[in-house]
Amino acid sequence: MHDPADLAYFAALDRRLVEAVRGIRLLEAISWPASAQRRFLSRWHGGRLELPKIDYAEYDYSAVREELDAIQHEARAAEDHPIGGYVRRTAESWEIATRLLESVGTRDVGVHSAALYGKPGDFLPGSDYHNIDAARHFIDLADELSKELATVEADYVISAGTMQEELQDRLDAFFVHHHVRVEIDPKLTAKAAAGTTRIRLRADTGFTEYDRHQLLEHEAFVHSLTALNGRAQPHLASMARNSPRITATQEGLATFAELITGAIDIQRMKRISLRILAIDLAQNGADFIEVFRFFLDAGQNEHDSFASAARIFRGVPVEGGAAFTKDTVYLHGLLSVHTFFRWALKQQKLKLCRNLFAGKMTLHDVIALEPWFDNGYIAPPLYLPPWVQKANGLAGMLAFSLFANKIRLDRVEAFDLSLGA
Repeated sequence: MHDPADLAYFAALDRRLVEAVRGIRLLEAISWPASAQRRFLSRWHGGRLELPKIDYAEYDYSAVREELDAIQHEARAAEDHPIGGYVRRTAESWEIATRLLESVGTRDVGVHSAALYGKPGDFLPGSDYHNIDAARHFIDLADELSKELATVEADYVISAGTMQEELQDRLDAFFVHHHVRVEIDPKLTAKAAAGTTRIRLRADTGFTEYDRHQLLEHEAFVHSLTALNGRAQPHLASMARNSPRITATQEGLATFAELITGAIDIQRMKRISLRILAIDLAQNGADFIEVFRFFLDAGQNEHDSFASAARIFRGVPVEGGAAFTKDTVYLHGLLSVHTFFRWALKQQKLKLCRNLFAGKMTLHDVIALEPWFDNGYIAPPLYLPPWVQKANGLAGMLAFSLFANKIRLDRVEAFDLSLGA
């Protein structure tokens, strides 16, 4: 094992990193105000097609970048050490984030976001398919099933107040060492947003039963949970922070949690898939109004269509030719995490799946840092989602998935399924 002095050195570098990026709030800096939606839809109803006008603050992160460069240089000298590599990669992603924020309002934001989050045309892990291929698959399937499923399930609407009370009761019972509060936020444009100790709900909307399960599994039992577990780390404080490089794994893990607990529905799969196609449209020249209409034509209401289009034009010109690509990570991350969990079972390393919740990491991190989990330098997760706690059930599901994926549906004939007929 490596010299303990090396580990103290890396911990000091990590503390410098956390301090350097303390004031950076990437998504908050490029989010659109709620007034933009009201103004656009008001004019839309009046027959006036006007692109939104969004004003962004100006940023200068040259001093932060100087410190990040110094941290990367020092960590690069010990690149062969996995913790040194972890610190360097994290600092590098924050450096890209500072360049993104300094270029806000220009097409360069699209270039930097692609470096952080990927692009619609990227290949999926272990396959010859792109993100766009997966997106079209789920959209087509959702459309084929829409009429049939509409007669099977009818969601009732839960008010924001009721949702707040029900979620608060569940969180109080689960996070026994912390208080995670649920608040209603009248300024929030997304349906919900999670921080370390606060989950916000949009005020002017209703929620479904699926929404309730999704908020618990996605926001609370992944995003808030990994942040709290990261805070409990004795040496690597950066594991409590949403560094840009961990976004794909975080969102993929959160969406996988919805999938494995039955909290995700086909319409949600369609929504996250539509965003990938919309990013591709914007990158190829579609402006905000064209992307807004794309979501309308896909069946979303005008409020959701605006919110979806606004996510894609965060920080970039609304005239088209660029996109903020973060929404690519939901589907790509889901498929990557699903593949990782199956790989971990096959390698008899399900402990890596549990380690993934010890803080905010990438899939690469949790593999590379395995020895430092084993020797206690990285603490095990304080909290684990209920579905991860049921290790036998998780193993059973993954074992079935490993074999079932070998079956080619295009080779299955109807009579093959008529057992006993």
